[in-house]
Amino acid sequence: MTKQLSAARFDVVGVGLGPCNLSLAALFEPLTEIRARFVEARSTFQWHCGIMVPGAELQVSFLKDLVTLVDPSSSFSFLNYLASQGRLYRFLIAHGDRCSRQEFEQYYQWAASRLPDIAWDHRVESVELRDDLLEVRCAGRDPVRTANLVLGSGRTPQLPGFAAKLRGSTVLHSAEFRMMRRPVAGQDILVIGAGQSGAEVVNHLLGGELGLPRSVTWVSSRLGFLPLDDSPFSNEWFQPDYVEHFYGLPAGRRRALLDRQRLASDGVSESLLREIYRRLYDLDTLQSGRLRHRLLVCRRVIDLALDHNRLVATIHDEDTDTIETADADIVICATGYRSGFPDYLEPLRGRLLDGSGGLRVRRDYSLDWDAPPGLGIYVQNAAEQTHGIADPNLSLAAWRSARIVNAICGRPAYRIEDARSTISWRGTGQAFRPEDELLPDTAGVNLP
Repeated sequence: MTKQLSAARFDVVGVGLGPCNLSLAALFEPLTEIRARFVEARSTFQWHCGIMVPGAELQVSFLKDLVTLVDPSSSFSFLNYLASQGRLYRFLIAHGDRCSRQEFEQYYQWAASRLPDIAWDHRVESVELRDDLLEVRCAGRDPVRTANLVLGSGRTPQLPGFAAKLRGSTVLHSAEFRMMRRPVAGQDILVIGAGQSGAEVVNHLLGGELGLPRSVTWVSSRLGFLPLDDSPFSNEWFQPDYVEHFYGLPAGRRRALLDRQRLASDGVSESLLREIYRRLYDLDTLQSGRLRHRLLVCRRVIDLALDHNRLVATIHDEDTDTIETADADIVICATGYRSGFPDYLEPLRGRLLDGSGGLRVRRDYSLDWDAPPGLGIYVQNAAEQTHGIADPNLSLAAWRSARIVNAICGRPAYRIEDARSTISWRGTGQAFRPEDELLPDTAGVNLP
């Protein structure tokens, strides 16, 4: 009789390796008391490869990397990456305070190559309770067990129902744009969605690298093609103090705020809008007749049908409450991403979901469920409804990872609680006294 070997045990297992769990792995790396394992289905690190168009830039500072905002001395910082490649000065001269997404992906790949706790080509099939631990099973691999699981398998592209039924080589999500095999030269292209991804698709089409289309129709349900709100006071929503405030609000208030704050996350970089406008101007005035374009605002695509090898979109004009149609050879949906319940968690579905089918997320990003004592499941990039507009953004990735690290370690391995906001988010319910607001180093001093 063959004796069954016990599964390897780790203090923490991360499922999926995007920027969030890569940050977590980098922060765990110097903590020798923690035995960590991160499993990823792919064989190498890839980041939005389907929409990695030339010239695409980060919408956040490069200091919002894997580690800097919680551990500026870490060897996994973006600045250390540049220094190790011998291009720190040239980068600063070339880019100033911005960075291309392609170079940031190279940084992520560099960091991943230096982390020994990553297991590539490990596709998770199931997670279930076994002997009061979480057992993680990967296809064709030995199972591992852990007391702490961190979900970082990311969000999936979201196609509207009218597009999902026709998905293929001519109807696709913007996440598949760079993998599109259908030629675009001389074709009629319809782009749905006016966020950053939609703008990057349109700009790339207008650039002619793939050959100029015959026409481009760009549909926005918004009032226009609106810029990212990157102003200083709006950016206060992307710092830890606001997350704490947001979490404590009633669910209805949180939903209302997310709707009103949307352009701080989903608007288009102003520099990209200017580039698109310049390209349209040149095409209209210097290259007249090479490409026709229609930019439609306050319009919502409500149906898509195939008619004699042509795609026909039905569009509702919300200004005039009328219906129009647009023909196309190719339809590209820049319609965002969604967080779904991972298939590998099906054995735990009944224990994890609440009555409305959602996850209950605590302040430290752990799930509230009927776990055996000492077990924890944490989420990355899946808590926007409870933790605010910054959750799917890179801005607080390092801070969130540090908070998870501290919770798992049971001690403040990283200092995360000293961020002071310019805005006073939480009211006291009492009369305001200016002397109460003095900073510690000025309290009791007679100021001139």
